[in-house]
Amino acid sequence: MGRYSFAAQNVHKTASQLLHANRIPAPPPWYPIVASTPPSTRLTRPPLQRPNNPNKASKKSSRLFKPLSLKYTEDQLRWEYYNDHPWELARPRVVLEDDGKDREVYDWSVPLDYTLRRPLAGQRDEFGRGPVEWEEVMETQGSRPINGEAVIQRWQYLLTHTALSNAAAYDMARKELYRFRHQKEVETRVAREESQAVGGYFGLGPLEVGEILEDKAYENWKEWAVKETQALRALQGSAYTGNEEGSELEVGEPATEGALEEVSGSIPGSKSGQTARGGAAVRP
Repeated sequence: MGRYSFAAQNVHKTASQLLHANRIPAPPPWYPIVASTPPSTRLTRPPLQRPNNPNKASKKSSRLFKPLSLKYTEDQLRWEYYNDHPWELARPRVVLEDDGKDREVYDWSVPLDYTLRRPLAGQRDEFGRGPVEWEEVMETQGSRPINGEAVIQRWQYLLTHTALSNAAAYDMARKELYRFRHQKEVETRVAREESQAVGGYFGLGPLEVGEILEDKAYENWKEWAVKETQALRALQGSAYTGNEEGSELEVGEPATEGALEEVSGSIPGSKSGQTARGGAAVRP
């Protein structure tokens, strides 16, 4: 077997041989297409072209097929916004789009807090919209999510279509988000209090659930710490060669005189000495 497999390039030739030998009844559907557009015979990329000027240094081969660094205006705006609002990334978002052009559907000239600017009957808002025009805006902008990405798109629109500076456009976009979020939090809190006043019951909130999970994790850690401490102590105790308890030598009371007299006859260093028991006779 070779290093490369050319089976894909010979698929038309193999099919032609099978047709000629009547091994297959009819040509496959892809037969005329492969015949008109055969697969490429080049398995590797073409080598670099030498520059016309030999003194000029050529590009490195490692950078020849390196993709270009694409930069968009929104990238810098996103970095600045999420750097100032890191917890915004913790909010769940739905990134599913039908055609990827949902951003182009919305009218970013409309403020993010447009729901708070509904004019009364016979009045108009700061953009000249009356109640009728305001309802038309609600039909198109009602599904627009108000999040960090909305701030970035609104910010970019103000930079492009108005004479505001970068800092002024950023302040206007983020303050519109603040007013919208504040209004929604007030509405949610009032609705909760009204529901509780008539007997409504709500489960644990996110803070209470977080405290329960923290307590549970702490108890599990405490059990683990106790077991690890006991195992460490057992390992340290087994490192000694002697017994930990009762390893001291037991020193008894000194022998009495009666005991010494009983064994004095068998002690060579005593006055009476020790009689010879066999062997050579004792010299006079």
